Amino acid sequence: MPKNPSPEPPHPAQDVTQHVGYLLKRAQAALRGAMDRVLREHGLTVPQYSTLELLALRPGMSNADLARATFVTRQSGNVVLRGLQDAGLITRPATADHGRARPARLTEEGRARLAAVQAAVYAVEQRMVRAIPPQRVAALLADLDRIASALEE
Repeated sequence: MPKNPSPEPPHPAQDVTQHVGYLLKRAQAALRGAMDRVLREHGLTVPQYSTLELLALRPGMSNADLARATFVTRQSGNVVLRGLQDAGLITRPATADHGRARPARLTEEGRARLAAVQAAVYAVEQRMVRAIPPQRVAALLADLDRIASALEE
């Protein structure tokens, strides 16, 4: 029986720990850990913080849109919204005007909590950016966007 040749790696690497996917996952895990630590001090999770940021940017987003934008399922997104609503950080109408979408908006308390936590979160991102030569940041952002687009096709 003929032996199947090993597939060629997508780029030169000594082992899997040098592959793009592995290094992206390592960076994502490190980011998530750092975010979890700073957000815990403010009583928020990463999905809750992301939801507050998005609602500050685009008030009135639906659960489905927020779930997609925060990388969680619709069910998990609904749990996040309920938790934020119970904490008084967002408001949603009791019923939908049309369809099933109930647009969410930040409350004054939600805006205040977001403002209080942003400096800590931005400090995490600043730690990441400082690790990269300043002249390469724009190229990195463009490359990460192209990588995501290539995999979404």
